[in-house]
Amino acid sequence: MKLITSIAKGLCLAFAAVSLVVCSLFISVAPAAAETFTVKMGADNGMLAFEPSKLTVKPGDTVKWVINKVPPHNVVFDVSSVPGSDKALATSLSHKKLEMAPGASFELTIPADAPVGEYTYYCEPHRGAGMVGKITVAG
Repeated sequence: MKLITSIAKGLCLAFAAVSLVVCSLFISVAPAAAETFTVKMGADNGMLAFEPSKLTVKPGDTVKWVINKVPPHNVVFDVSSVPGSDKALATSLSHKKLEMAPGASFELTIPADAPVGEYTYYCEPHRGAGMVGKITVAG
């Protein structure tokens, strides 16, 4: 009887130790750190473009737009080109104020609840010249 009790205690102790190790693996895994991406407004070669024109981000990441060449610039998200054609979302993401000074910048942190998908944005005064960018929010 003592042998069975001793084996049972040993198995319980081993199970508890393995459980603690497995649980600590889940606790010690840190979530992916948010990243910051920089987009130049106005290409280095003087063209009216966003550089880069396409980005893939995750919720929590930040996009920083910097006036580089040929101001003024702004960033307006196209209502028809955000997931669900959500006007409130497009408006909240947009920076409609025209920035004039080279080196001026503004940032947007992608909301935690941003729907996965493609978001198209443009520079209001230079949209006709093709100054359009695209952000893909990945899950």
